[in-house]
Formats: sequence, C-alpha cells, structure tokens
Amino acid sequence: MYNKPVSEEHIKYLERIRMRRRNILIAQVSILVVGLILWEVAARLKWIDSFITSNPSSIWKLFLEYARKGNLFYHVGISVFENVIGFVAGTGLGILVAIGLWWSDFWARVLDPYMVILNALPKTALAPIIIIWVGAGYSGIIVTAITVSIVVTILNMFISFKSVDEDKIRLLNTFGATKFQVLKKVVLPHSIPTMISTLKVNIGLSWVGVIVGEFLVSKAGIGYLIVYGGQVFKLDLVMMSVFILALICALMYKGISILENKVLKWNE
Repeated sequence: MYNKPVSEEHIKYLERIRMRRRNILIAQVSILVVGLILWEVAARLKWIDSFITSNPSSIWKLFLEYARKGNLFYHVGISVFENVIGFVAGTGLGILVAIGLWWSDFWARVLDPYMVILNALPKTALAPIIIIWVGAGYSGIIVTAITVSIVVTILNMFISFKSVDEDKIRLLNTFGATKFQVLKKVVLPHSIPTMISTLKVNIGLSWVGVIVGEFLVSKAGIGYLIVYGGQVFKLDLVMMSVFILALICALMYKGISILENKVLKWNE
C-alpha cells in the first residue's frame, strides 16, 4: 500500500495546532491558579472578610477532613447517583417523545402550545409540587431533575428532526422505505450533533434539578451540604461543595466531549 509522505509544511501546521492547544490549556490553568492565589492573599491580608468569602486553604483543610472521615464520598455519591439517573432518564424520555411527535404530525400540532408553555415555566418553582406528588427522598429529587431537562430535550430534538432535508426523505419514500427506516437511516444520523449538544446542556439542567430537590427535602448530598453550611454560617463548607459540584460538572462535560468526538468520527 502506498503511503504518501507528509510534507514539511503539513508537519509545521500540525505543530502549530498542538502549540495553540497547549497554550490555551496553560492559559486556562494559569487563570485558575492566579485567581486562587489572589483569593488566598486577599483573605490573609484582610482585604476581604474570610468569614463571608472563606479562602482556598480553609476549603482544602475541610476537604481533607471530610475525605478522611468518609462523609464527603457519601454525600457526593448520593448526588451523582441522583444526577445520573435524572440525566439519563430525562434525555432518553425526551428523545422518545420527540420521535413520537415527529412520527405523528397531528399530535405534534396538538401538543405544540403545551410544550411552549412548559418550556417557559420555571421548573424549579414546580419542585415543591413534584416532591409532594412523588414523595420526599430519592424519587422526588430524581423526578425533579427529569422535569427540568426533559422539555428542553423534546424541543431541541423535535426541531432537529423536522429540519432534515425533505428531498432525502422523498427519495427514500420513492424506493418504498418505511417511516421507521427513514427515522433510522436519515433522521437520527442527521440529529446526532443536536443530540450531543442537548446532552451537554442537560448536564447542567439535571444538576439544577438535583440541587434544588436536595435543598428542599434531602438529608444528604451536595445540595444538603450547601444548605447546612449556609444555615450554620460555615462558608468553608458551602464553597467546598460548590467547587466539588463544578469539578463533577467539568468531568461530565469532558466525558460528553470525548463521546462527541468518537460518535462524529463514526458517523462520518
């Protein structure tokens, strides 16, 4: 098999891309490190009230204390479990409903105003009602997370399904393709980028549902730690919980990005 030699210009181009990515990563890490250092210095020099804002060293000490006792992993594990269930269920159910609306134009038109109204409603305001209906505990929190993400998923995916090139669908219909074959061969592959984007959005939305639910009824979890820390004016605990939440969200987002690269390459 003949392998075309790589030109020197192409090698330099790839090296510039790698250098740019490396510089971006260095800049991102530098901003975080400088911000933490300034925060610590400002707290130690009394430029800010560390009782209200806390400081990185106190947060780190509290993190080590909770990690050593095992309390941290217990609370984080509960929140991650609730989030994963809500994230998967909300996204999956939303895609299935969107497929149903694409399949039946009649029901799509019937339910369109209801979808718009549900999307406009602040889902967090419905959390107390949902928890009363479903019950306090894991089930109420998970359903809250599902409720927050499912409507956005339905609308995004349905719009993507409807944006498929009509000429491609007519071509398949000309060859006698069934509606399921059109869905499988054209509609779903076309909507993969939108599906990935919806997954990224749903990471944050499902966490909103989980944290709000834990604010209201939970006796464990990251949301519970934030509420408890605020009630006893232990801002170290609040800030530690927020940092952990941000880290978990970043890891989940990175996981979706890796999945996106693999899926898009396969799709091509």
